[in-house]
Amino acid sequence: MQAAILEGVGEALRIGVGFLWTAAWAIIMGLTITSLVQVYVSRERMGQILGDGDLGGLAKATAFGAASSGCSFGAVAIGRGLFKKGAHAVNFFAFMFASTNLIVELGLMILILLGWEFLLAELLGGLVLIVVMAVIVHLTLPENHFEEVRETLNERDREAGVSEDPTCGMEGKSEYTLTTDGGETLQFCSAGCMETYRQQTSSRGGWREELLSWGGWYKVGNQYRKEWSMIYKDVVAGFLISGFVIVFVPQWVWNTLFVQGDGLLVTAEHATMGVAIAVVSFVGSMGNVPFAVALWGGGVSFAGVIAFVYADLITIPVLNVYRKYYGWTIMLYILGVFFVTMAFTGFLMELLFDALGIVPDLAGGETATEQTYFELNYTFYLNLVAFALSGFLLYVYRRGLGAPGQYRDPVCGMRTDDSEPAATHDGETYYFCSRACKEAFKENPDEYATGRPMVMEGHDH
Repeated sequence: MQAAILEGVGEALRIGVGFLWTAAWAIIMGLTITSLVQVYVSRERMGQILGDGDLGGLAKATAFGAASSGCSFGAVAIGRGLFKKGAHAVNFFAFMFASTNLIVELGLMILILLGWEFLLAELLGGLVLIVVMAVIVHLTLPENHFEEVRETLNERDREAGVSEDPTCGMEGKSEYTLTTDGGETLQFCSAGCMETYRQQTSSRGGWREELLSWGGWYKVGNQYRKEWSMIYKDVVAGFLISGFVIVFVPQWVWNTLFVQGDGLLVTAEHATMGVAIAVVSFVGSMGNVPFAVALWGGGVSFAGVIAFVYADLITIPVLNVYRKYYGWTIMLYILGVFFVTMAFTGFLMELLFDALGIVPDLAGGETATEQTYFELNYTFYLNLVAFALSGFLLYVYRRGLGAPGQYRDPVCGMRTDDSEPAATHDGETYYFCSRACKEAFKENPDEYATGRPMVMEGHDH
């Protein structure tokens, strides 16, 4: 028995890591493209623009969300910022749908692990999700209650002294504070966003000129690092969980949860159950794609699998965030609207694809346990290129090539200048990116002090 369990664990890890190896190049390339878009596609503050719940506002919210890709929690946090600024509920919902469904890295991973049919259903369904949600919200929206929640949010943040990060719209923190030349004090959610702001204010020329300089690539490297920091836990967890689900969950479990047979009621049940499993799976963002592979291998229908992929915005951890932001009533309203929208769209996609004759064949191809993942094939060479690109971006960031700021923070390594917090130790002055780093230095200066000015070489404004 023990030997069988160990063998199963080994096989689960082989499948999970194999999935990750297969999709690694797609994830890296997708995040690189996303980073380029985030850095070089100009975006205005959208709260007031998204204040109207009309078709124009819905289209802008969709476009803005697709260009603001990130994890589920990031989408929810930015959506909260838009809502506070006056965005109509339907528009900040649309933003969240777009930023978790209509994004490059997710599409590439779906294409690699599930096939082009699922990719088409994800892209087309992402738009259908927004339309269906908009109709439901316009028919059911408790407008007065949403306005009361908005006023309460703003009042609570004013009393708590909460400010908004000017780069991403998330909640700023006091330890990441910067004073502009005009005397305005800004707060940021993280050191990375504070550095992004400093990059933006020191930019010169257009994107072509930027990409011909180290400073331009430093911005992309910083954004790439931030993108990874948002999703890596979900991605790794999703791949590993999928391997264990494939190996250890017996077929009778899937047969019990998902009704067997054909017909509209079976399709509807699979779509509904797919969303329900997503809610309790605790796997969000791109991590639910490899989990979806496990569902597909377990005999879940096309409708159930694609509905599961849609549903990363209503996992239990994300629902808890809604509760903290908006209260129980709005959280339950969001759960109801999103659940119905996701299940109905999954149901609709299977009907449409069945009518077009393009529902993929579940019986075709190798199973996950039959596949050989580590071979000298196109995946190997694409991963080599992707890893080299990832290494280049992280090297540029870590070395601070072309970054704004004359000095390097001795605690975290970020570039900074003499307008930032400073401390003196043994007659030498050190500059810091934030008060948090300064306090860490003061608590244990011998750990960080170098005995010489930390002046950067190749300083590029």
